[in-house]
Amino acid sequence: MDADRTEAHGTGTLDAVIDKVKQTTHLGTDRAHVLREAIIACRKGGTLSVPGVYVGMLDKVPFGALVNKGLTVKSGQAHVHRYMQTLLEKIEAGDIDPSFVITHRLKLEDGPAAYEAFRDKKDGCIKVLMTP
Repeated sequence: MDADRTEAHGTGTLDAVIDKVKQTTHLGTDRAHVLREAIIACRKGGTLSVPGVYVGMLDKVPFGALVNKGLTVKSGQAHVHRYMQTLLEKIEAGDIDPSFVITHRLKLEDGPAAYEAFRDKKDGCIKVLMTP
């Protein structure tokens, strides 16, 4: 199970609404919705991987579920530089094609609209490739 916070915005559940209100009123700094969902979804004895970026304080984390399920938690920043050269070589050789994650191809000047589409999850926006 993988939980990444930076652009994760849960909707429709009470905890997601509370997170949004707290962040809007500057009473909270992080949205833990995805982390909460990952803890609940993870199987007993499973591993919860948190490679994302959490910058503030979290609350309403179901720690009891984490402990009672005996979950292992692994966290930290992704080791981008360790794998970047190897992955780039595989892409250049045609062994890996990462283009399947690109949902939108736009011009650089469309950046503000692209960010809005990504933020609001409009038109199935997941990954934008921008060209000058």
